[in-house]
Amino acid sequence: MKITFCCSDTKPEPWLDGLSAALPDAQVSLWQPGAPPADYAVVWAPPQAFFDEQPQLRAIFNTGAGVDALMKLNLPAGVPVIRLDDAGMSVQMAEYVCHALIRHFREFDGYEADMALGQWSYRKPRDRAEFPVGILGLGVLGERVARAVAQFDFPVNGWSRSPKPLVGVKCFAGTDQLPAFLAASKVLVCLLPLTSETRDIMNHQNLSHLQAGGYVINVARGGNLVDDDLLALLDSGHLAGATLDVFRTEPLPPEHAFWQHPKICLTPHTSARTLRSESIGQIAQKMAALQRGESVAGVVDRGQGY
Repeated sequence: MKITFCCSDTKPEPWLDGLSAALPDAQVSLWQPGAPPADYAVVWAPPQAFFDEQPQLRAIFNTGAGVDALMKLNLPAGVPVIRLDDAGMSVQMAEYVCHALIRHFREFDGYEADMALGQWSYRKPRDRAEFPVGILGLGVLGERVARAVAQFDFPVNGWSRSPKPLVGVKCFAGTDQLPAFLAASKVLVCLLPLTSETRDIMNHQNLSHLQAGGYVINVARGGNLVDDDLLALLDSGHLAGATLDVFRTEPLPPEHAFWQHPKICLTPHTSARTLRSESIGQIAQKMAALQRGESVAGVVDRGQGY
């Protein structure tokens, strides 16, 4: 079994060593232009030239949950693209979302600002029942986030492309139910993949459906959000604030309005990082299963884009 590794902005040596250790009978190498053909590819944001030179691949493993970068390329026909199911990302995502949610709900941002000014302040406790949280996207990460949020006794709504009932979550499905889902939510958490259907889904019209004083948490993709529409709704007062971890252009350009907006909290695409050892273990198990002729989880539907 021959494995080729091609991941941009990633130190290859730990991945090459880890894959070699997990699959001692495999030949693992770093892809370079003109490299010999391989059976399996482990990639993140590879160039088109990679696939032009490797049309014989049996499977393509993406070192993350999001595959939108791959879907833009001309991939070998019939070759399965396999994403990470979790590999330690879901608990990180749950931590991040709960931190952002509670920071807003408990007004810790306001306390931080007051304390920095030497002001000993007090705010009236809020009622969780008045802060229903809407989880936009109920995949592996969305489900984990929904369960974590519910542990803090917030009402939880969930929306997915097709019906997906979850215990303790009021679920909505399909385009027709999106407005009702948004109207039932005050805090919106986006965990959608980026596809032609979900691009710009958080636009002025949809965000306006959120309850007055709403809050937006985007940990999915920057392309899900229309930047100017969010800014307009923040400035109008319909939205109280936002926590953003992903952006249309990354790193976020220094001139972007998000940097200086007082109602926006920014982080540098760090809500859920790929954990190398867990990811290598999962990829190795799936490669071994494919070698045995078995099916594996995480195969991307190219038509749907996830």
